[in-house]
Amino acid sequence: MLFLSLVPVLVLASSTLVPAAPTVTTPGPVPLISNAAAIAGGLMTEPSSVDRFEKLLTDGNGQLLTGEALRQLTVFDFNNQKPADGAKGGSILLATVDSFPILQNLGIAGAVSFIEPCGLNIPHIHPRADEVLITVEGILDTGFVMENGFNTEIETQLGKYQGTVFPMGSIHYQQNPTCDPAVFVAAFNTEDPGRSDIATSFWMLPSDVINAALGFPTTIGGQNIDAWRSHLPVNLAAGVDSCLQACGLVANSTSTSSSYAG
Repeated sequence: MLFLSLVPVLVLASSTLVPAAPTVTTPGPVPLISNAAAIAGGLMTEPSSVDRFEKLLTDGNGQLLTGEALRQLTVFDFNNQKPADGAKGGSILLATVDSFPILQNLGIAGAVSFIEPCGLNIPHIHPRADEVLITVEGILDTGFVMENGFNTEIETQLGKYQGTVFPMGSIHYQQNPTCDPAVFVAAFNTEDPGRSDIATSFWMLPSDVINAALGFPTTIGGQNIDAWRSHLPVNLAAGVDSCLQACGLVANSTSTSSSYAG
């Protein structure tokens, strides 16, 4: 009887020992630094890592910055991204030394991309970086092509929390083949990876050079090449026609799917 009478007391005592769940508010947005490149340039003159951090993160009296002033220099908010003008394929935002000065001399950079249904991150290269990419939502088809001598396409399909790599200088792309949005995060092994969109860069060459390179010196004329240039996408574009049609996102019948800029 004594044991049974103690049970409610023990239960009550143990329940009072359970700590209350902490109250944590969602962190507020952090604006992009408007003069990030200038700040990063100023850090290049500092002789050591400690000197760079001290110059970046302290005030004129050597006191550590606080509050939002410190947060803006130490937090990069990928929620700031938005599609390029006229884009239908999604958006991508890179945190590089030009946009996030604290990366100066750290040898790293990162990106987050939201790819719409059928969206395509058009073929491009990073001239100064290897890349590791991880899908965090949806499905992505990816591929890359290396240099002459090993120029076979390496194709992969990534599900949620699966990743792959794109070697430095390789031509690579990501395509969302589904009717649902996809999201990926990427990391680079330099603070200045760079990006060159293959089609855009190629069509910037002189018309006669493009003619010869394509092997149609009498078929594609200079005016025709200029017409093609007007249809080139920017970064993320709407995907192939078969995906667009399957998802009810039919492309304009007067243009190719590549005319959807992103």
